[in-house]
Amino acid sequence: MFDTMTMTKVLGAFCGSLLIYLLGAWAAEAIYHTGPSGHGDGHAQQAYSIEVETADEDDMDVAEEGPSFEELLAKADVGKGAKVYSKCKACHKLEDGANATGPHLYGVVGRTVGSVPGFGYSGNLVAVADTWSPENLDAFLENPKGYAPGTKMSFSGLKKESDRANLIAYLSGVGG
Repeated sequence: MFDTMTMTKVLGAFCGSLLIYLLGAWAAEAIYHTGPSGHGDGHAQQAYSIEVETADEDDMDVAEEGPSFEELLAKADVGKGAKVYSKCKACHKLEDGANATGPHLYGVVGRTVGSVPGFGYSGNLVAVADTWSPENLDAFLENPKGYAPGTKMSFSGLKKESDRANLIAYLSGVGG
């Protein structure tokens, strides 16, 4: 097997390696210390600080808001709405009674929620609204799963309010 001298060399090499590792860790901690500063506050001391302006409460109240949804809908561009509809056409058809993965969107604006014959709705869609008013459509199109939890609609939503207004204006002209 092994003689005593070989075992001593192996054990010495292991101890030496461990010692070098521990000394290296100690040196790295001393050089790149990121823990508490030792002042008892539990926070690392910053090498420098950057001054930033803070907004007054009065300035926060005057934050600019864009136009309301009603204003966007009044100025909506039906042509742009047709382009936005291209995101919907994989699952929805515009022809009356032509259901696909989703129900047809013919006459959807003003239609009773969950009323397309022959389509099996999912989730709490019927519980969230009575009719597909422009406001209800806006909220649903922004975040379908947030508006109607349990819906099978896998679309993540339209984040731009102007896109939603343009789409609703376009759908208003389809069978409306």
